[in-house]
Amino acid sequence: MSEMKWEKLTEVYGRMEADIIKSFLEAHGIPVELFQEAVGHHAFPTTFDGLGRVELFVPREKVKDASERLKSYQTGLDAPDGKSNE
Repeated sequence: MSEMKWEKLTEVYGRMEADIIKSFLEAHGIPVELFQEAVGHHAFPTTFDGLGRVELFVPREKVKDASERLKSYQTGLDAPDGKSNE
């Protein structure tokens, strides 16, 4: 069996937030795969009992870059000099 090539970056609640983070990371050249239980995505798009939980995976070699980008996304900073893009 081959070695796992994707690593879990983070976990969020809600498909919309996961899709936004995925788009943000992909815009910076980082591929993202989302994993969510089917019932949580289709029937009950809420966080009741964790049904809205979505895991984001990135290629193992991109984890460090993705983690740094995610931190900049969460703080509203995306410029290399640490200044806000607003």
